[in-house]
Order: sequence, then structure tokens, then C-alpha cells
Amino acid sequence: QVQLVESGGGLVQPGGSLRLSCAASGFTLDYYRVGWFRQVPGKEREGISCIDSSETYTNYADSVKGRFSISRDLAKNTVYLQMNSLQPEDTGTYYCATARDFELRPCVLSPVRGEYEYWGQGTQVTVSS
Repeated sequence: QVQLVESGGGLVQPGGSLRLSCAASGFTLDYYRVGWFRQVPGKEREGISCIDSSETYTNYADSVKGRFSISRDLAKNTVYLQMNSLQPEDTGTYYCATARDFELRPCVLSPVRGEYEYWGQGTQVTVSS
């Protein structure tokens, strides 16, 4: 059973940092791409970052380039999102999602079924002074 569990969210002041974790179970990340998405009430879910199964490709939304970094630890079967220089507009619920990679290609930041099939429950990030 594929399962994703996010953690690491919380309240942080502007300019601060957080590291989100996405722990996977029921499958190994070697064959799956993983994406991070953010949702704010009343808005569509937004793609933030993704990494393909081979770690050949990573992708970032323009709004987080240079501030966020995605990585993974295969030994822990976990994907991380390091978030630095956080701003109030980074506030939202962060979800990780995954799908099997059947070919080597760049991951995309679109939360559509077919790109991402399994989702975690989300972790709240609030950036406020």
C-alpha cells in the first residue's frame, strides 16, 4: 500500500527556514517521482518542486527558485523540501505526491492524475511575524 506522510511544517517568521519531510512506505523511491505542492484556501493547488526517480531532473516554481531545494534519502525512503528565506506568501498546506516513473523524463509541477497518483495528508506552513 503506497503511503506518504508529510512532516516538518509549523509557524516561522519571515526570513526563516523549515525542512519538510515526505516519508514513503509501501514502495521504494528508486522508481517513483515525487512532487511538492502548496494549497491555500480558495486557490488551486500549486506545484512547488519535484524530483524524478533517477534524480536526474528537478524542477521548481519560479516563486521559490533559489530559496527552496528538493532532495531525497533512499536509505530513509524520504524526500525533503528545504525552504529558506520564507515569506508570508509561502504560507499554505504542503503536500507531497508520487507516481511511478516509466521513462527518464523531467518531472512536471502539474498536480494532475497521471503525473501524480498518490498524495499525503499535508503539513501546514505558516509564515508570519
